[in-house]
Amino acid sequence: MSKKVNVAVVGATGAVGETMLAILAKRRFPVGELYLLASERSAGESIDYRGEEYIVQNLATFDPSGVDIALFSAGGGVSKEYAPKFAAAGAVVIDNSSAFRYDDDVPLVVSEVNPGEVANRPRGIIANPNCSTMQMLVALAPLHRESRIERINVATYQSVSGGGRSAMEELGRQTGALLNFQDVKPERFPVQIAFNLIPHIDDFQDNGFTKEEMKLVWETRKILGDEGILVNPTAVRVPVFYGHSEAVAIETERRITPERARELLRAAPGVEVVDERKAGGYPTPVTHASGNDAVYVGRIREDLSHPRGLNLWIVSDNIRKGAALNAVQLAELVVAEG
Repeated sequence: MSKKVNVAVVGATGAVGETMLAILAKRRFPVGELYLLASERSAGESIDYRGEEYIVQNLATFDPSGVDIALFSAGGGVSKEYAPKFAAAGAVVIDNSSAFRYDDDVPLVVSEVNPGEVANRPRGIIANPNCSTMQMLVALAPLHRESRIERINVATYQSVSGGGRSAMEELGRQTGALLNFQDVKPERFPVQIAFNLIPHIDDFQDNGFTKEEMKLVWETRKILGDEGILVNPTAVRVPVFYGHSEAVAIETERRITPERARELLRAAPGVEVVDERKAGGYPTPVTHASGNDAVYVGRIREDLSHPRGLNLWIVSDNIRKGAALNAVQLAELVVAEG
């Protein structure tokens, strides 16, 4: 990746935008000109990138001409308004919101799972999947290639950083208040999040599932290219700052033993197996995921209730692999096209 490309980061002052910049620097992405963009409220702020100060510009007045790759992480409304404008000006847009994920003419790509789809972008837009889908499929794709997955049961335990900075601040405030025997008032969440679990992420749908749960259904089928996969999800918000966890049970066409699953996962890109049958011999969001790039898999065991079933525990940093890292990896695939 020697050729320099001009990069715009839209939503540069948010948690994912900040992490995108850190990952661009860490991976020595060939940045030529760098444009940091945000709302008018954040315009004028100064951000350091590799020892140089950059001023955040107002997205509303920015001219996208000359941008080669635009990394969007500013919400669906912003993406719907501005991503087509950047694409029309010649940029390849990599969008972290759900604005385009389900459009047939926009590829939905996990770099380790379906990287070839990056080239299939007639609108100049590539969609980044939802964080919970992302980490699950990094782990499940190697097993699916070995023997088609017929059904997935998944319960997610999702950290508050998935709800943005305001969600993290609410967890911090409530935790401090409760430890000082003070009452708390939910603002960002519908009920108290500190020392609690909330089985509700995003809006409820007519079928009784939430939109976050349905994303796991829709996105899994699109990314794996298999509309017949059955997915039964439950999404839960937990009082953890960084790192999503998932208890996953799969049913495959042919039996995959736990030993074979470990072998496949150890050889899979982006996956680290942490699977010892002893105290602490499994990944957690705090001890493994937070601040790291890998998808960690443990508790690999046969399903007692199904002859071709397998259980896994999957953990990853939702801000890194779940959002920022995959976006940068997709940008690297675009650059590699030449």
